[in-house]
Amino acid sequence: MTEQTPPTGRRVATERRETSESTVEVTIDLDGSGRSDIDTGVPFYDHMLTAFAKHSLSDLTVKSVGDVHIDEHHTIEDTAIVLGRAIREALGDKRGIARYADAMCPLDEALAQAVVDISGRPFLVHSGEPEGFELHRIGGHFTGSMVRHVFEAIAFHAGLTVHLRVLAGRDPHHIAEAEFKAFARAFRFAKRHDPEVEGIPSTKGAL
Repeated sequence: MTEQTPPTGRRVATERRETSESTVEVTIDLDGSGRSDIDTGVPFYDHMLTAFAKHSLSDLTVKSVGDVHIDEHHTIEDTAIVLGRAIREALGDKRGIARYADAMCPLDEALAQAVVDISGRPFLVHSGEPEGFELHRIGGHFTGSMVRHVFEAIAFHAGLTVHLRVLAGRDPHHIAEAEFKAFARAFRFAKRHDPEVEGIPSTKGAL
């Protein structure tokens, strides 16, 4: 599939959020090439967001400072909230996009499938992570349960319907990374400009 240049300019947004627990600023260019500058203070999360940028062909800058001395939870979730808001803003009225896409991505023994609908209706269906995954500390600083939290926050704040399934996997790092890559690739093709789509791809005339 050929990536299309948007007819009315690049789709770029910057969002910032500050609370007593974190300060987060995100800039995303949906028509980028996958470049990223990520610093959340949580190294494995940086790795996952770098993979999201690379495989969604979005240029992404993330700067997060949070109370990681207490727990990484606040910083991880708050960053996902701001990323979701930036995606929603950058998408604009969604005129001319493909809207729907799916992808399956392996990482060695792990396999994940993602289906994305840029619907304006936030919803996440998430399944298949093996028992105990949610308790594992990946890299010693990212709890497996946060994978679902991240996708919930992105989906709800970006206005995406996301179905995400783990089909196989043993290593927690591989499972999480396969999920992020599958989501990224599905999002890449859902957000692309489709030359065969005229206007907003909905019978309602709005997304």
